[in-house]
Amino acid sequence: MIRCPECSAEIDVDEDEVEEGEILSCPECESELEVSQTHPVHLNVISEDGDDDDDEDDDDDEVGEESDNGDLIDEDDEEEEEEDEE
Repeated sequence: MIRCPECSAEIDVDEDEVEEGEILSCPECESELEVSQTHPVHLNVISEDGDDDDDEDDDDDEVGEESDNGDLIDEDDEEEEEEDEE
């Protein structure tokens, strides 16, 4: 018997019936768990929000500079403003 690393619920897993890399689901908290070791069985929580963090970081890179009035502008808009001024 092993415990879910997320909620500590007991999970009935037979060491001889699981393989490393296999994905299990906790019956209590429904977390996805990856078998990282088989003798003894060791489970790691597969975090789904880890991917979202990477996407947010990418979005931050796309933010442009602030204009004089505090509005955000991207570089293309800035080039058009400079052309209009000429």
